[in-house]
Amino acid sequence: MAKEKRKVIITCAVTGAIHTPSMSPNLPVTPDEIADAAIAAAEAGAAILHLHARDPDTGRPTQDPDVFAKFLPRIKRETNAVINITTGGSPHMTVQERMQPATVFKPEVASLNMGSMNFGLYPMLNRFSEFKHEWEREHLENSRDLVFKNTFKDIETILNIGNDNNTRFEFECYDISHLYNLAHFVDRGLARTPLFIQSVFGLLGGIGAHPEDLMHMKRTADRLFGDDYQWSILGAGRNQFPLASMGLAQGSNIRVGLEDSLWIAPGELAKSNADQVQKARLLIEGLSLDVATPDDARSRLQLKGSDQVAV
Repeated sequence: MAKEKRKVIITCAVTGAIHTPSMSPNLPVTPDEIADAAIAAAEAGAAILHLHARDPDTGRPTQDPDVFAKFLPRIKRETNAVINITTGGSPHMTVQERMQPATVFKPEVASLNMGSMNFGLYPMLNRFSEFKHEWEREHLENSRDLVFKNTFKDIETILNIGNDNNTRFEFECYDISHLYNLAHFVDRGLARTPLFIQSVFGLLGGIGAHPEDLMHMKRTADRLFGDDYQWSILGAGRNQFPLASMGLAQGSNIRVGLEDSLWIAPGELAKSNADQVQKARLLIEGLSLDVATPDDARSRLQLKGSDQVAV
């Protein structure tokens, strides 16, 4: 009897706080652009859509629920994808600001950063000199003195709100200590299995993007959580597809999208989130694996279902 092929969950991070609008004309900013990009990514094969919002006039990251309300209903209506709302927002926001949209809309999944860290974006200033908005340059420059605050109290607060709404979490782990922080909350009964662990590589302030770094994260997660987690790989910038390939060979799911990388190949900007999802499909199918559907992801992650969200 033929063995069923493994199904890989593709998460697409459609837009976010890491990159600024001037760096790529293809980064969606307005609610209509975000909805169009998310729907196209879902049609290309993304089972989960990780969503931030932008002020449509300035391009600044925003956690205003009113802005999310301008694109979430359309995405839900036109796709079956799992909606995953950020609680990260931007390192420049307070935790209270960051929690607002997930509190209001009660999504199936919300992201959760698992520890405080330095968050250095300023090296981008060496590669980009022209900016549409002055806040973009300041945003990058100020990251020289930026700590992305995610204390134990912050994490506990977000977990309690999510648990009350039966929202599961994409646990974003930027370093080994974040896995141990997650294990702490599992031991306390606040983080519930099966865990969805997003291992983040290549951001200044977190773990590096060497293959040994990937292996170290995998070994540590295996030791701490055994079979009680689903693993996913997020490689920032040029690390996106090389690390996705390595992770796929070791049993991971993968995350792509213009939040994490603006590129599709060296020196070539991605034209859309869907382009990156399609490239991820090629990697997956080239390894004789299948792409998971949204309902596959719901089953594996034990999600509550799209009919239980407040969108």
